[in-house]
Amino acid sequence: MPRFDVTIAGEINLDLILYGLPDELVRERELLANQMELTLGGSSAIVAHNLSALGSRVGFQSCIGDDDLGQTALRALQRSAVDVSRVIRAENSDKTGITVTLQREGWRNMVTYAGTIASLKWDDLDFDYLADSCHFHLSSFYLQRGLRARVPELFRRMKDAGLTTSLDTNDDPDDAWEGGLHDALRYVDVFMPNEREAQKAAGVSDLETAVKKLAAMVPLVVVKLGRQGALAQCGTERCMSPGIKVDAVDAVGAGDSFDAGFLHEYVKGTALSACLQAGNLAGALSTTRSGGTEAFRDVGYRKQFFRQHGCETARS
Repeated sequence: MPRFDVTIAGEINLDLILYGLPDELVRERELLANQMELTLGGSSAIVAHNLSALGSRVGFQSCIGDDDLGQTALRALQRSAVDVSRVIRAENSDKTGITVTLQREGWRNMVTYAGTIASLKWDDLDFDYLADSCHFHLSSFYLQRGLRARVPELFRRMKDAGLTTSLDTNDDPDDAWEGGLHDALRYVDVFMPNEREAQKAAGVSDLETAVKKLAAMVPLVVVKLGRQGALAQCGTERCMSPGIKVDAVDAVGAGDSFDAGFLHEYVKGTALSACLQAGNLAGALSTTRSGGTEAFRDVGYRKQFFRQHGCETARS
């Protein structure tokens, strides 16, 4: 039996979330937030943390800076029982990355200092470690600048080792949507964009055309639709799952939490409809507390939330 259910190579950083700011930031004024949260960030790290919280065995390879931010982020992953034995420290002066989110009512601004987000490189990877798993996942394709040129090769190696694979690109800060993405998709089993990312990745301006185009490249396309839920396209077969209504605090990490919920069931061979339901549940849970992982840390709260919303498959 493989050591892990899922292995992930990617970024780890912190999220600083500020609430209660005005919509317009006036120059040369000191503006006061009425609430803040400093929490684990980085799409890859959030997926790893929440997968582990749900009961999956997770191996995580990443790079942090030699600083307090890196240690804080690493401790958060360790508390969730993610294996971090292959997390390395940058040899240069780069600091651990941080994203500052200015959360408004229903929308947000996000500013990221990449730091060591882009520091993980091909030569840093332990392929035996990553391959000792049932499934391999990669997030933040466009932020992984130290790896991106060889991501297609990385996926190919994982496929050759017998793993299933998944990819969530997240956003492209350059909004170019190039850089070998379609080459990587040749070796991806599950592609997990949101609605905008699906259209950008397909190079079209409507979702239906995007899904059909992507489904011709990837065996399973799973598109996150926010409050509307999610859809999955496998060849010509379509599966839909409605969203779950909750009182949301913020949407930070909601898509990554969806990935965790979906993959936790996918690696067990659960039916696609139940995988979508589990993804929607995990994404909805995430929005009820600040950041992408805080709702998953409270075991009692998480289980109560799952019971309340009637999802048997996600009660781990």
